[in-house]
Amino acid sequence: MSNYNESGRKIVVTGAAGFIGFHLSRRLLSEGWQVIGIDNVNDYYDVTLKEGRLGILNGLSGFSFHRVDLSDGDGVSKIFESSGVNSNVPVVHLAAQAGVRYGIENPGAYVKSNIIGYFNLLEACRASKVPHVLYASSSSVYGGNQRLPFTTHDNVDHPISFYAATKKSNELMAHVYSYTYGLPTTGLRFFTVYGPWGRPDMALFIFTKAILEGKPIKVFNYGDMQRDFTFVDDIVEGITRLIDKVPVANPAWDGMNPDPSISWIPYQVYNIGNHRSEKLLEFISVIEESLGRKAIIELKPMQPGDVSATFADIDDLHRDVGFSPKTSIREGIPKFIDWYLDYYKLSR
Repeated sequence: MSNYNESGRKIVVTGAAGFIGFHLSRRLLSEGWQVIGIDNVNDYYDVTLKEGRLGILNGLSGFSFHRVDLSDGDGVSKIFESSGVNSNVPVVHLAAQAGVRYGIENPGAYVKSNIIGYFNLLEACRASKVPHVLYASSSSVYGGNQRLPFTTHDNVDHPISFYAATKKSNELMAHVYSYTYGLPTTGLRFFTVYGPWGRPDMALFIFTKAILEGKPIKVFNYGDMQRDFTFVDDIVEGITRLIDKVPVANPAWDGMNPDPSISWIPYQVYNIGNHRSEKLLEFISVIEESLGRKAIIELKPMQPGDVSATFADIDDLHRDVGFSPKTSIREGIPKFIDWYLDYYKLSR
C-alpha cells in the first residue's frame, strides 16, 4: 500500500467514470483512500455504462465526484481548491478522448480533451504543488516501430494516428512541467486493456456482442494481428504500485545518448502490458470457447492508423516496483464474458 495513504489521504482520479478509472477508484477506495473523481461523462460511448460505474463508486465510502470537462480550466482549478488538493495529494490522470479510428474523423475532440484538458490539469497540479502526477499514455505511441517487444528506451517519433500523436505530446508536456516546475510525472503506456465494465468500442466487447447476436465480426489485416492484451486488474495493480514510486532526477541520464524513458529531472515513462503478444484469431477462439458459440469471421485489410502487432517490454516496471502482469487471456476473457452476460441479462 502506498505511503501516501498512511492516514487515509486523498487522491485525484480523472476519468473516474471510465473503464480504468472506475476499477482504479474502486481499488483505492477499498484500501481507505479518499478519491476525488473527475469526469465529464461524455457520450463517446454508452453513457448508461458510465453511469453504472459511477453508481457503484458513489455507494462507496470516501468517494466524491465532480462532473466537469477538463477543457474548463477554471472548473478544474475550483475542484482542486475546494477539495483541498495540495502537496500531499497525488493525481492519476486517466481522462482522455480514446480510440484510434475515431480520431480520423474527429481530430478536434482529441485536441480539446488530450491537449487542452491535459494542459489544464497540469496547470492545476502545478498550482497545488501536488507530489506526483501519473498519466495515461498509450502503446499506440510506438506507431511505426517494428522492433518487438516495444521498449520505453526506444524513440517514438513516428505515430500513425492522431490519438497516438496526442499521447506522445502528453509525454512531452509532462517533461517540460517536470523540468520547468519540478513537478514529478510518470507516464503509463497501457497495452490493449480489457475486462469487466470494459469499453464498447474495444474488440472484446464488439466481438462478444456480435457472436451472441449471430452477426459477423470484422477481423482486419486478414487475421494477421497480434496484441499484448492486458487484464484491467493488472493495469490497476501497476498504477497502484507506482503511486508511491515518485520519479527523481537521474544524474546518469546522458544528453549525448538520450534515453527517452528517463531524464535528468523527475520524469519517468513505463509500459504496463502483459509481456505476451497473442494472435487475434486465438483471442477470438477463447471468446468462442467462453460463449460456447462460433464467430462468423469476415477478413478485412488493415485499417488506417492500426498496427499489426504490439508487445510490451516491462522489465523497468518489474525492476522498480516488483510487478509483472500475469493474467492470461484464458483467465481474463471468461471474467469479462461472465460480467457481460450478467450486466445485459443474457444467457450463453
